[in-house]
Amino acid sequence: MNVALKWQSLPGSALDAEQLGHLASSCLKLEVETYPKPGLVSHVDNGAHGDMDAELLRRSAETLKPFFSDLAAAGAEGAGMNRLRAIGVAAERAMLAATRGVNTHRGAIFGLGLLCAAAGYRGALGVRKSLGDLVSRRWDKDILSGPISLRSHGAVASRRYGAGGARAEAAHGFPSVYDIALPALHAARKLVLHDEEAVRIQTCMTLIADVTDTNLLHRGGPEGLSFAQASASAFLAAGGIGSAGWRRRAVDIHHAFVARNLSPGGSADLLAMALFVDRLER
Repeated sequence: MNVALKWQSLPGSALDAEQLGHLASSCLKLEVETYPKPGLVSHVDNGAHGDMDAELLRRSAETLKPFFSDLAAAGAEGAGMNRLRAIGVAAERAMLAATRGVNTHRGAIFGLGLLCAAAGYRGALGVRKSLGDLVSRRWDKDILSGPISLRSHGAVASRRYGAGGARAEAAHGFPSVYDIALPALHAARKLVLHDEEAVRIQTCMTLIADVTDTNLLHRGGPEGLSFAQASASAFLAAGGIGSAGWRRRAVDIHHAFVARNLSPGGSADLLAMALFVDRLER
């Protein structure tokens, strides 16, 4: 499946709420159309997931499109966290209805949704701050003091292992997006030309190597997280996508994650967020 970002506006220019929702949904679909990503669902296989496949993730991403637009419109109107949270709850309800109860994109609704709201706010005011900075400045206290989902595996792992998780990531302006994913994305484009799938793989590997992914902690505990980080770090140390035979090594790592039932879902969400930010802040 070919997913393309086709907006003709100049880099960094404001998109309207409908376009921002389309962009957010397309970034989720691009994440699916990336293989191999260790342990994650793609258009090739289901990774370490027995309850979802690529078609389910595409359906989920399409279902969320109008809610991302609603979040962007609410941000443009200066909405507070209560309104954003209500849209997010409605989005999660629609996602679960579309997937028959499978949590495909709960983390993305939260993180990508906040970035949509920030993009709408920035477009309405014409300010030049980064989306992450706007999220942190406008909603950080509400993010940290808001209700904690008892159903979220990431939240459970955060409490058990003391990891910051998605809430801390958002409240601090998405440092994993700005300090890890975006530099990796830009560097990867210098390693290979005209292969955006390879660029996404390199970025995903960098996130796995450097982020304390609570989904990995949930599935594998500290040992699973350590294995995942070491595997991705070794791939990068060997030259990543800039080295001969890199794809075979990436496939081997993918299969090793599947064998251990490891899936870095947090890194997948951060990859989609980085694609979104990259489109708007080039």
